[in-house]
Amino acid sequence: MSTSDRPAARVVCLDGEGSVLLMHWRDHVSGLDLWEPPGGGLHPGDEPIDAARRELSEETGLPGDVVTDRYVDVARDFTWLGIRYVKTEPFFLARLRSVSPECTDQSLTLEERQTYLGYGWFAVDALPDSVEPPELAEVIRELM
Repeated sequence: MSTSDRPAARVVCLDGEGSVLLMHWRDHVSGLDLWEPPGGGLHPGDEPIDAARRELSEETGLPGDVVTDRYVDVARDFTWLGIRYVKTEPFFLARLRSVSPECTDQSLTLEERQTYLGYGWFAVDALPDSVEPPELAEVIRELM
C-alpha cells in the first residue's frame, strides 16, 4: 500500500444551533463507510484557508467566506481508496446563522461522486460511530 502526506484542509461547519456538518462517504476499495467534515487537498500555491473555503463551497454549495481563520491542527492517519494518509491537517471553523441548511453536491469530482453518500447535520454529543477523525468532538470543543 502506498502512503501519502498530501496537504489538505478541513472545515468544521457549525449551523445556527451548533450542529456540525458531516459528509458521508463509502470507500469502494475497503468497504469503509465514514462521516467526516468537508475538506480536501491543497492545490499548488494554495494557503490552507483558501483550500478550506474552496472545498466547503465545492462539496456543499455553502459559501466559502463563512470559514474563519480559526483552526486546530489535527494529526491524521487513515486509509482511503487503498492509500494510507499520514499527516497533520488544519481543521478550520465556519459558522452559519441558518439551521441545517441544505447542501448541494454539484461541484464534486468524479472520484467524489463515486464515493459520496450524502451529508448530515449532527449535534456534537451525537456524532456517528464512524466519524473521522474519531476525536472530532474534542476538535470541535477546542475550536469553540
